[in-house]
Amino acid sequence: MTSLSIGLDRAKKTPLATQIYGAIRAAIESGQIPADAKLPSWRDLAAQLGVSRGTVRIAYERLVDEQLATSYGAAGTRVNGRPATPAGSGRAHAHSPDTSPIPELFPTFGAKPVPFQMGVPAQDAFPYKLWSRMMVSAARHTAASPVGYPDPRGDPDLRREVAAYLGIARGIRCSPSQVLVTAGFAGALGLVVRTLALEGEQAWFEDPGFPLTRTALSLAGMAVTAVPVDADGLDVDAGIRMAPGARLAVVTPGQQAPLGMTMTLARRRALLDWAGANGAWIVEDDYLSELQLEGRAAPALASLDQGGRVLHIGTFSKTISPALRLGFLVVPPELARRFGDVAACLAPAPGAPIQRAVADFLQEGHYLRHLRRMKRLYAARREALLRCLRKEAADVLAVQATAGMAVVTRLRTDASDVDVAARALQAGLAPVPLSPWYVHTPAARGLLLGVTNVDERRLAADCRRLAGLAAITK
Repeated sequence: MTSLSIGLDRAKKTPLATQIYGAIRAAIESGQIPADAKLPSWRDLAAQLGVSRGTVRIAYERLVDEQLATSYGAAGTRVNGRPATPAGSGRAHAHSPDTSPIPELFPTFGAKPVPFQMGVPAQDAFPYKLWSRMMVSAARHTAASPVGYPDPRGDPDLRREVAAYLGIARGIRCSPSQVLVTAGFAGALGLVVRTLALEGEQAWFEDPGFPLTRTALSLAGMAVTAVPVDADGLDVDAGIRMAPGARLAVVTPGQQAPLGMTMTLARRRALLDWAGANGAWIVEDDYLSELQLEGRAAPALASLDQGGRVLHIGTFSKTISPALRLGFLVVPPELARRFGDVAACLAPAPGAPIQRAVADFLQEGHYLRHLRRMKRLYAARREALLRCLRKEAADVLAVQATAGMAVVTRLRTDASDVDVAARALQAGLAPVPLSPWYVHTPAARGLLLGVTNVDERRLAADCRRLAGLAAITK
């Protein structure tokens, strides 16, 4: 029988049973208690620790539930054998910092945005008090509603509001039955690939283009062909030459990510013609929706689609918050039932309270008013950033373009943009390197600078710091 030395801290708020369980688990995993060792009986360990037998029983039952031990009734409880782990591995990795799968794009999760970080709305300009009230109201409404399975396609009110918004802001004529609420863009893209059975098929993808989407297509089993973009957007002729049998094209026609150009009408029609003639599909990633900082945003590609080949994806990540993990997918009417069936079985819509809050936010007009304010604010912050870059960093950073809520710069030095971004992160800045967005060489070396969370009071100093880091070429 194994002798255990367990120190209990009765001043802690942690239950005694949890402390006992944790101590025994740690001893098992460290090898202090070997496999097949017999643990003390409930009575003996309870007497040793000065606790009730019921407290020890709870700890042992948890160990059994997690398959760390096996109860043999009157014969006692014994430790289960553990799989051998390679040298240097063990469980240490489970307690290491949770790192991002693509650190160049998302250096940390859940942290407060820092200067130049992309993809995150302004933290100082969001109507938090209003939003908090709406979230509380939505939670109460959900709690008071009849208990039943929600519509897997999404809250009917939210789908209706999204359809109405798209008709006004993006020129898309659709019914709520064509709208599915998803877990962000990623959830919508996964639903498209699965529903249309595109695994193993070829896909066109913009070069440069968002690396995470490119990775997602590959993980979904698609063969991705990087098709170049130019001033007119995706080069459709090049795509036909490179991968004539492609079944899918993923594009950002409103504001190309990351370079910012809008796909021309001629290219849009060529892309639609290609899809119609080849039975292919087009995913329109409308990641910035109508957040066009200069003039009015061009209508969505889906507004031109007469053949039912475009699947339009939008999210509330850039306009409300990425923490919502809330997006929407608009499908051709003849595919609505099929997509609804797959969503019900494999990818139902996110939680009801969040959907209700966003529906109310749209229905009461807060969303459009918020977007109008953000357009003015982001345009002003972008101009301030451009002025500072010209004054403080012109020797090392050349402004190439303004792209949505970011400024695209090129490095004038021989420095690696990935290294510059890594050094900047250590200095409290978060530019995104441009080169990982490219597939074909030579990839442009540059930095993408988000404008939403710049602080004009310290912007000049931030630009000087960034310039100094970009000047380091080692």
